[in-house]
Amino acid sequence: MQAWRVHRNGEPSEVMELEETDRPTSGDGQVLLEVRAANINFPDALLCRGQYQVRPPLPFTPGVEICGVTEDGRRVLATPALPEGGFAEYVVADEAALLPAPDALDDAEAAALHIGYQTGWFGLHRRAHLQAGETLLVHAAAGGVGSAAVQLGKAAGATVIGVVGGPEKATIARELGCDLVIDRRTEDIVAAVKEATGGRGADVVYDPVGGDAYAKSVKCIAFEGRVLVVGFASGSIPTPGLNHALVKNYSIVGLHWGLYNTKDPAAVRACHDELTKLAAQGVIKPLISERVPMADAARAVQRVADGTSTGRIVVLPSGGTR
Repeated sequence: MQAWRVHRNGEPSEVMELEETDRPTSGDGQVLLEVRAANINFPDALLCRGQYQVRPPLPFTPGVEICGVTEDGRRVLATPALPEGGFAEYVVADEAALLPAPDALDDAEAAALHIGYQTGWFGLHRRAHLQAGETLLVHAAAGGVGSAAVQLGKAAGATVIGVVGGPEKATIARELGCDLVIDRRTEDIVAAVKEATGGRGADVVYDPVGGDAYAKSVKCIAFEGRVLVVGFASGSIPTPGLNHALVKNYSIVGLHWGLYNTKDPAAVRACHDELTKLAAQGVIKPLISERVPMADAARAVQRVADGTSTGRIVVLPSGGTR
């Protein structure tokens, strides 16, 4: 079978190599899956660079979430077992962790429903306790993780303010349902949020960016607001001023969604059931900006790494259009 392999750490476009390799063999409690669609996530870029919290042995295949088909014909979502990730024609995954692919979504959309939307749902509901009528500020609102948070925020009855970089991404954020869009390149985020909220600030901030985004967020957070730390796509990890959190009465809340797979897998399945219902109702639908063939995967991962993509880019190993 064909699979993308990383033999040394570096930029995805430089270190990902498409190779012929043996089809993986499933072990106890695992199943073999034919990959229909593999969604690209920012952690795939970090894996290539050797900067992710998990560092699989070299060589490895990146690709942390897929939609695939079991040998008995079930269409499922899975997180393949590294070092044999999803940018391949076949993968193995733990049977107990498989989730049924929603009928309302095609293969590419289903592949993108898993990690990003689970992260959004757990972050907004379990960690930040977002309430209807509150104001949610979402950084990188036109990106894969941010677009999921925008849709989930609107589904929860929040007023959603999206922060983006550039007019193209601003248009996408508006189409996703943002009540207000701020272009960080030309507008003052802090002033715009305060003006939109009558000086109160945002109740919940969804921050997958870190760096300057975090610094701006704590300057426009509301009384008893919650800053949800999801990731550091900027490459800069903030150093919170805890004295500032104390005097302004806000919370800094972390989210590592992967821990729920081991600490509370029943909650992951319950979340998937809720996401499936929302997808069936048309309330949420992953924004797929590109569906690329297997041969273009390395270049696509690099675009995600560089922050030039919008929504989700999905790799289709079979070369199809689903």
